[in-house]
Amino acid sequence: MPGGLALLLGLALWLGMALSLAAAAAALPYDDSADPHVALQRALGQARAHNQYVLLIFGANWCQDCRELDKAMHGSSAPLIESRFVVVKINVGNFDRNLDLADRYGNPIRRGIPAAVIVTPADQALYATQGGELANARRMGEAGIYQFFSKMLSAQPRTGGPPP
Repeated sequence: MPGGLALLLGLALWLGMALSLAAAAAALPYDDSADPHVALQRALGQARAHNQYVLLIFGANWCQDCRELDKAMHGSSAPLIESRFVVVKINVGNFDRNLDLADRYGNPIRRGIPAAVIVTPADQALYATQGGELANARRMGEAGIYQFFSKMLSAQPRTGGPPP
């Protein structure tokens, strides 16, 4: 009986670890199987239909600042972002994936990730981080990230674009 109990406890421990790993994987912001080119085209169509901008977020799952930015974007910044943007997350891996998209928008990842680009529904870049502005998202905190997006939005044109 003690051997059976040890086996049962071992199985329970293994199952708990497997569930924890699955939950952690589900919480990762960048989908390794996603095609960002397809997601971008879909987002441009949605942006046209809803009079919004597209917000491209370049990052990677290994990047703690990228994960912190994602948390903030689903926290206090969510209403601001959802009202003005269709968001597309672009996984750059270890700076070896989807670099064509980064180059297309002026290589905003040059000074670090996460990086952001605001694009019109006609696929014209209006703003791109160039100096690693979000690369310290951990230190910025939710309030600092909210302030960053508020400032980005206030700098965007109001005529012919998404509503304020």
